[in-house]
Amino acid sequence: CVSWLPTLEMICENLSPELVRAEFRLWLSSEPSPAFPAFILQNGVKMTNEPPKGIRANMRGSYYNISEEFLESCSRPAEFKKLIFGLCFFHASVRERRKFGPLGWNIQYVFSGPDLRISMDQLKIMLDDLPEGTEVPYRALCYLTGECNYGGRVTDDKDRRAIMNILTDFYTGEIQDDAYRFSPNEDYYVPSEGRHADYCAYIQDLPMNEGPEIFGLNENANISFALAETDALLSAALSLQPKSGGGEEKSWDDVVRELAADISNRLPAAFDVEKALLDFPVKY
Repeated sequence: CVSWLPTLEMICENLSPELVRAEFRLWLSSEPSPAFPAFILQNGVKMTNEPPKGIRANMRGSYYNISEEFLESCSRPAEFKKLIFGLCFFHASVRERRKFGPLGWNIQYVFSGPDLRISMDQLKIMLDDLPEGTEVPYRALCYLTGECNYGGRVTDDKDRRAIMNILTDFYTGEIQDDAYRFSPNEDYYVPSEGRHADYCAYIQDLPMNEGPEIFGLNENANISFALAETDALLSAALSLQPKSGGGEEKSWDDVVRELAADISNRLPAAFDVEKALLDFPVKY
């Protein structure tokens, strides 16, 4: 509540070592807000929970939040496990497309964990309610996941069409075939039915950095991504420089040069590697 923030600021200003215990800590969780008191920001330790970067890291995060019990709880386990893996891969894919800027999405959407969780729950409910021998209704699943859950955040009509087409690569009957691949790269596929640990082991072996082909993009998309990332890094570095300097103040270059020299002087002398190998051999 924004109206209560001044009261919060007053409470924090009155906190002092004489009035509170030594082990006292105040933890605050907040959405970004321009009305948040600057006093608390300046005197507190800030922590942020950033989403993982890369397909592999996103998949690890998704499977970390899936329990063995949930994975084994569906009445059609083979199809359920394959579709859960495909759904997690779809979630990672739509998240990672943001790094390509307008090539990925026309608007930068924030797809979150609850989008994935509600889609998994709907998938389980639908498979549990299917009569034995009935085919999986992939079109209905695509509509629920693409139009309702994830599509609820998508406002651009071209992005909505793109996300529905991306989803058809994962919510398809072909995913039940062990030979099915998500991209021309042979590393990305759904493992055979197994336990939770088996899927985690496969995810751990995925490439650290994925190519743009997994997103259906050309190799040139990496150039746009690298340029955008470099621009963001340099812009952040420039924003840290003093906005003005008058009188006898040191220039930014002088400050950086002195800081680098100070760090260099504190470093210990280089090790004598040859002497260390003689004194402490690693092979006998």
